[in-house]
Amino acid sequence: MASGTIGVGRPIRLTPVNERQDRWWIEPLLVVLGLGSLLFYAGWAGIQNAYYYADPYLSPLYSPCLASICQHVTFPLVGAWWTLSPALLVIGIPVGFRGTCYYLRRAYYRSFFSSPPGCAVPDMSKTYRGETAFPFILQNVHRYFFWLALILVILHWGGVIESFQFGGSFGMGVGTLVMLADAVLLTGYSLSCHSCRHIFGGGLDLFSSARTRYKIWGLLSRMNEQHMLFFWLSLGGVMFTDLYVRAVAMGVIHDVRFF
Repeated sequence: MASGTIGVGRPIRLTPVNERQDRWWIEPLLVVLGLGSLLFYAGWAGIQNAYYYADPYLSPLYSPCLASICQHVTFPLVGAWWTLSPALLVIGIPVGFRGTCYYLRRAYYRSFFSSPPGCAVPDMSKTYRGETAFPFILQNVHRYFFWLALILVILHWGGVIESFQFGGSFGMGVGTLVMLADAVLLTGYSLSCHSCRHIFGGGLDLFSSARTRYKIWGLLSRMNEQHMLFFWLSLGGVMFTDLYVRAVAMGVIHDVRFF
């Protein structure tokens, strides 16, 4: 134990920071298990190049489908020379957006790099350079990935509209609701992002001079308080939607039609 004083003549006893007795390690462990599992599934599903379309449902991992070899082409921007999974053409955008997310930085810095693993727990590394050196200095591109991710979200809503079309006629199935929930969660995650909030609230000296922007900023700020929740729900929603589409395409389950 170390000793010291506060003020005049008031001895105290200081506990070393590495002797925490509570279960501080539970949160970083859950992040490692949860995030690791979801990323493993996304990587596996993204390279399969199969069972990602069950008319009229397109997996969000493959949306938009840009190659001409796609089972369901969204925009045929890439010719038949592309023989790999079409998911590889777009997956870099959500990975870049989420990987540079302010919340996720804190989560994986603490969980995967132990920097630091918990409050009052020492870093695993003896040196700390923060985000001033490669590769972490690249985190500053987050604001640009936001715009690219927003385009994907808009296209996901296009997929939701298509999910109401069955053979040229209007309808709705369980998959339609799954696609709709996925798009709602992705929208919530994107709009609750710090970068989105800054677009409306940043660069202003007086909110009174831009009342509309202030109201939007206030709404986004309240959403931002739940950004962590949106992150996990939207990430899980993407994986569940892909799993649902995959199961229907494989014939493992049958999509129930309401009308």
